[in-house]
Amino acid sequence: MQVLTPDSASWQLAPDTRPLPMSILFAILFYLATLVFVVGLLYRIGVYTRTPAPLKIPTTPAPTTTGGVVLRMAREVLFFESLFKSNLWTWGLGMLFHASLALVLLRHLRYFTEPVWAWVAFIQPFGKYAGITLLLGAAGLWARRLFVERIRYISTPSDHLMLALFFVIAISGLMMTFVAHPDVVAVKGYFLGLMSFNWQALPSSAGLYVHLLMVAALLMIFPISKLLHAPGVFFSPSRNQTDNPREKRHIAAWAKQLESES
Repeated sequence: MQVLTPDSASWQLAPDTRPLPMSILFAILFYLATLVFVVGLLYRIGVYTRTPAPLKIPTTPAPTTTGGVVLRMAREVLFFESLFKSNLWTWGLGMLFHASLALVLLRHLRYFTEPVWAWVAFIQPFGKYAGITLLLGAAGLWARRLFVERIRYISTPSDHLMLALFFVIAISGLMMTFVAHPDVVAVKGYFLGLMSFNWQALPSSAGLYVHLLMVAALLMIFPISKLLHAPGVFFSPSRNQTDNPREKRHIAAWAKQLESES
């Protein structure tokens, strides 16, 4: 059996570090969660791809060229342009949450790469404190759903569940970072072992168990939740269409088939 040791970045033999029952349980859980996430996400993207857009419905003023559409989508995905124009408070909380989440996820790449890439090592201090801003962003978005009447009216239990999952993930992660530190070298060895099907022992830590359990739940829920707005924004006809109805006729594939048959 091979593991990473604190004083060495290379693999060393450690025959006494056999996986414990909790290690095996979480290994199976993460294989299952990853499978559900990947297959479910690919399936939903396939559905989005096959769904026809029968009308020319770009939100105007809209770009009239493909390059303009690409630029518009980039502004929407990176800077939430439409949300900025709609509500500055919501935009600020959304940017804080999503930017922090991106930084936290990138920081976690250190657990899946050996050696750690230079830029991942560089962002470690920033990603460490991004967990705090992630929690603040999630708290602000949750407060919005609880206390803003028109948002509370359209909020569903699944909206609160998603925010609760992020809340618990952020809190448990911060607890491990600043309060009860698990053996991060062993944690990295565990996930590198999962990637190569060479299972290692997962450190015994209640905070780590809660954190990993919530992450696995989030992965499995993702393909059937509103979190699909992440890939879904690229398939929004009001955003990804050029405003050229006079220059070029827009017709859905199924309508074109009916037209040819008639």
